[in-house]
Amino acid sequence: MPQDLPDTYRHPLPNGLYYDMIRVRPSVFVMGSEGEGAYSDEKPEHLVRITQDYYIGVYPVTQAIWKAVMNGHNPSRFQGEGRPVERVSWQDIVEGGQDDYVPEGFLPRLNTLYPLEDGALSGFAFRLPTEAEWEYAAKGGHKTALSPEQVQSFLTTNQPKAAELYTAYAGSDQLKEVGWHRQNSHEETKAVGKCQPNDLGLYDMSGNVSEWCEDWFDSDFYKKCKEQGIMPDPLNAEKGQGRVYRGGSWFFGAGDCRVSDRRHWIPTRRYGNIGFRLVLAPVQ
Repeated sequence: MPQDLPDTYRHPLPNGLYYDMIRVRPSVFVMGSEGEGAYSDEKPEHLVRITQDYYIGVYPVTQAIWKAVMNGHNPSRFQGEGRPVERVSWQDIVEGGQDDYVPEGFLPRLNTLYPLEDGALSGFAFRLPTEAEWEYAAKGGHKTALSPEQVQSFLTTNQPKAAELYTAYAGSDQLKEVGWHRQNSHEETKAVGKCQPNDLGLYDMSGNVSEWCEDWFDSDFYKKCKEQGIMPDPLNAEKGQGRVYRGGSWFFGAGDCRVSDRRHWIPTRRYGNIGFRLVLAPVQ
């Protein structure tokens, strides 16, 4: 991977809009949680190695950006250009063709109609984050990376624990500082970027809207990863109960907005509390 990649990337879109992204560098982190309030599918904590640089959106995709790419279409329940788009299914984003409302997927249109203009990113393309990429970024990415000594300690003693390494929510142990949830949202989405960011400079990763990920959900996937010692770039591609979404939302309570909380839903369903955030990564 080239070492001269820019630390940020601003992707131009129609109507004078941009999508801002931050570079996330490779490292090792503790995925999952065994802390108080963790559900069984967040266990066991295990080591994941992110092996390549990728970029992730500073904000969830807003309605203005969705409309710019999708020819003015806006399915959102809570209308507002600066609010995150919601009521978009996983299929609407990745493939399209679910029905006449979204005949083409957002990602195919974005990658085809509005290609990258930065030569340093040749060979990159937009997609959804994997569940591991999402959680790594939410937990601070390379800003909170494990040292070699911590990696060795975890492999031999299962220490340090995730609760010692990361905040409960993306950027804080106090959800009200970083996210909109059931207790403060007035039962609606909010314009992106109004709360504090996390260590990487990412907004709204806890609360506001949940975010689709690339993976199929498997409640036992973490157990399989744990068996590998350090799992490189995990992606559950085996069809399962639904596609993963992460991050909690305006609809959820605080416990469900934790960075390690896992959810899944039918990939053709559109729901008023699920949106998405883009990743820009090398094409495999």
